[in-house]
Amino acid sequence: MGTNNFSTILNLLLLFLTLVPSTSAVGSPINIWPKPRSFIWTTPQAIPFSPSFAITSPPHPYLTPAVNRYLSQIQTANYNPLLAPAINFTTSLPLQTLTITISDLKATLSHAVNESYTLTIPSKSTSATLTAVTPWGAMRGLESFSQLVWGSPARVAAGLVISDWPIFEHRGILLDTSRNYYGVEDLLRLIGGMSANKLNVFHWHITDSHSFPLVLKSEPALAGNGSYGSDMQYSTEDVKRIVQFGLEHGVRVIPEIDMPGHTGSWAEAYPEIVTCANMFWWPGAAEDRLAAEPGTGHLNPLIPKTYDVLKNIFTELTTLFPDTFFHGGADEVVPGCWKTDSTIQKYLANNGTLSQVLEIFINSTYPYILSLNRTAVYWEDVILDGEIKVNPSILPPETTIMQTWNGGPNNTKRLVSAGYRTIVSSADYYYLDCGHGDFTGNNSIYDQPPGTEQGNGGSWCGPFKTWQLIYNYDITYGLTEAEAKLVLGGEVALWSEQADATVLDSRIWPRSSAMAEVLWSGNRDEAGMKRSGEATDRLNEWINRMVKRGVKAEPIQPLWCIRNPGMCNNAMTA
Repeated sequence: MGTNNFSTILNLLLLFLTLVPSTSAVGSPINIWPKPRSFIWTTPQAIPFSPSFAITSPPHPYLTPAVNRYLSQIQTANYNPLLAPAINFTTSLPLQTLTITISDLKATLSHAVNESYTLTIPSKSTSATLTAVTPWGAMRGLESFSQLVWGSPARVAAGLVISDWPIFEHRGILLDTSRNYYGVEDLLRLIGGMSANKLNVFHWHITDSHSFPLVLKSEPALAGNGSYGSDMQYSTEDVKRIVQFGLEHGVRVIPEIDMPGHTGSWAEAYPEIVTCANMFWWPGAAEDRLAAEPGTGHLNPLIPKTYDVLKNIFTELTTLFPDTFFHGGADEVVPGCWKTDSTIQKYLANNGTLSQVLEIFINSTYPYILSLNRTAVYWEDVILDGEIKVNPSILPPETTIMQTWNGGPNNTKRLVSAGYRTIVSSADYYYLDCGHGDFTGNNSIYDQPPGTEQGNGGSWCGPFKTWQLIYNYDITYGLTEAEAKLVLGGEVALWSEQADATVLDSRIWPRSSAMAEVLWSGNRDEAGMKRSGEATDRLNEWINRMVKRGVKAEPIQPLWCIRNPGMCNNAMTA
């Protein structure tokens, strides 16, 4: 069958499934996370695997390793659910093969790639089928298949058809590896967990004022002088390994080099291009601050050397990261830092403004980013900041993506109404570091008598963002249908002022799982009601499976609740 015909038939099937209600798997004895869009399983039953069970698929540089990985997982997991599934187990027809069919093997892992799949596991056949348009859709289907397997010896749910595809094309996690370092194995474990949750973007906030851990052959002094040490760097081989691992798990790796703010670490190599480096961040009144937090330093847009260094970085990054998105930061440019520099002082004295200084920087870097066949992504501050921002006309929506972190739904509305494709990372909902207090020392906010209202406990973005809060958030809230189409998706973010590898898994999971399901299949049931109640039971089981796979996700309930279904529900829940 030709690619065009196959795609047409699959698209018609997906349209049919959106119009015709499917038999729900809610309340089924075994479930999949994130919940599939259509899960038809009218008579739950299970069948064993043949000793010679095999997964057949067309050869592919990234799908083939995924097939081998899932086959090994199925054969060795011996997963025991928290509650034994009440399913009729039939031993007459063991499953011998899972056959994968793909119509477009050449599809690259990029934004908006087709991730749909259809999984059919008959109860009266020795062969199951997984059909997908692309290898990346097949990977999503393999994950679903793996979650239908349990027991020792292993058995698999049968008599079912799953047709599945995501609501949002961009579903990611941002991790900051500058403030505290994470080893390569930690990043690989994160990517593996993302793939299991059908997340598809690792937004790697590699550098910041605190350290520059990325080793670049064209600019070796940046990491050589600006990292925390030779044992806390990412070599070229490390990056290649991370990117390759991402491809084998269907996860894009998007680099962020934050600039022109958040660049204090660059001064260890090039002090002449960085303003206010290594100065105390808050020397007096609020308006005198030199940075948003401890760790000062902004690139100087008026020094030509700045752009020599940047062009070397941009060019080398394109050889390390194949993804077409490049994140250029541009958040939290603080007036006080630039005002400490004599060159910028002279510019301001001649009736220039700090917004014009930022425009010089964007006009000098943005075209070069585009010339490398990259789409530029910026934090919303670049056009929405209250003090220093550029005229949106110099950042055309056709070649620019904005990422929002302030103002919740209001700022999302401002960006999409201006025509920008937008990634949502609202701090009020998606910041995983919030609620752990403040990391500054000698903070008088904690010097209060007993009985003082604690507020957010010193955390600027507190309180802690629970999985329920994340699950409830609608990233297109308040938007028109046309505006909602400009929302590419969302990312939860873990900034690392108070996080490192020792707490990575528990800070990320299962809260990121909550976002993963909402962005994949939504947070409402077939009747349009919020499904966070029944999601609790499914998430408990998913946490258990993740832990068995080596991801140290934190619990959301006592085991007693799981073993006594319904006994931990809120009496006020509808």
